[in-house]
Amino acid sequence: MVDHLFRREAGRLVAILTGRFGPEHLHLAEDVVQDALGKAMQIWPFTGVPSNPTAWILQTARNRALDQVRRNRLWEGKQAMLLPLVEDCLNSATHAHAPRFEDEIEDSQLRMMFVCCHPGMPPDVQVALTLKVLCGFGEREIAAAFLASEAAIAKRLVRARQYLRNERITTDLPKEKDLAPRVAAVRQALYLLFNEGYKASDGPTLLREELCADAIRLGELLAAQPSASRPETHALLALMYFNAARLPTRTDNGGLIRTLARQDRSLWDREKIRLGVAHLAASGNGPAVSRYHLEAGIAACHTLAASDAETDWPQILGLYDDLLAHDASPVVALNRAVALAKVDGAMAGLRAIETMAGGDALEKYHFLHAVTGHLWLEAGERSRALASLQRAFDLATLKIEREHLARRMEEIRAQID
Repeated sequence: MVDHLFRREAGRLVAILTGRFGPEHLHLAEDVVQDALGKAMQIWPFTGVPSNPTAWILQTARNRALDQVRRNRLWEGKQAMLLPLVEDCLNSATHAHAPRFEDEIEDSQLRMMFVCCHPGMPPDVQVALTLKVLCGFGEREIAAAFLASEAAIAKRLVRARQYLRNERITTDLPKEKDLAPRVAAVRQALYLLFNEGYKASDGPTLLREELCADAIRLGELLAAQPSASRPETHALLALMYFNAARLPTRTDNGGLIRTLARQDRSLWDREKIRLGVAHLAASGNGPAVSRYHLEAGIAACHTLAASDAETDWPQILGLYDDLLAHDASPVVALNRAVALAKVDGAMAGLRAIETMAGGDALEKYHFLHAVTGHLWLEAGERSRALASLQRAFDLATLKIEREHLARRMEEIRAQID
């Protein structure tokens, strides 16, 4: 429950408070909400979860904010102005009717997304701040999303908060001409949020479906803005809906990984597939093709195929070729190698992995070795397959991934024996 509230509510509550205090006091909003959640973790195991946990957190955050305002010398001379704002903001949020409260949260959250993606900051800093403030990501999760170190992410977040404070950025939505530079960063943040839910970088489970749901909800909120309702936004939503449709079958009843070839396609969410198709159609109303268009096209090929055997791998390979031209990252190249192996055989995929640019950057990426092991197995080289899978096992951080790899290695050893 506390984890859900942190993920689902913390960003919203921080957005409301920041709208009142101003982004230059983002640290105060984050601190009081985090303190309130910390108290919930201490108290609720003994008292039970309150009937309205969000209101409880708001009330606790309110008290903490008032204490800080009174004690902090930085607020001297401003208390007469700020105290009524704190009282009005938190009391009204606590006692508002649910529909009105929900509307206020959504509006505040949308504004805060654009504050975090202010063009005065580098794009990677914008996205990191959005993931931290609005999505509740820890520094480890943000580092995993960027394939960066936690120390580097911590520095980005410090720079972001300093910029907001020094430049006295407001939460007012920019004019139409100034909004465009921020939309791309908002989309990237939502893309990374969904990916963390689709394949968690940490924790006991592979999936965090609430993060996928939040990414789609915020994406729909973004698409509802006339200035942000662009082909790329609809392409991103199509990609998320297609992948979300497959969530029910990504793990079995025991929580173990189920590969795409072994998933029961009759259990895929048909409504999400329909919404994905609708957004994919809407994404065609423009001259440019973005990476989201190409990834949505790949996801559509998988999701709309009647069976794994009927998947159009040549089409997927062509889309990966185009995607590699947009994003020459080793991760894209690795996924392209998988598609190439489906079309031209395992050895073609292995050669592509050996020669791909930037491959050294993935040496500690367990999926590289898992893919290599799978392709060596298809090529009939069981010993090489075992060595690669063992390397993947050693690097994997999720227990469920290690269990999946252990099962595969046991199956191969049984074949050798």
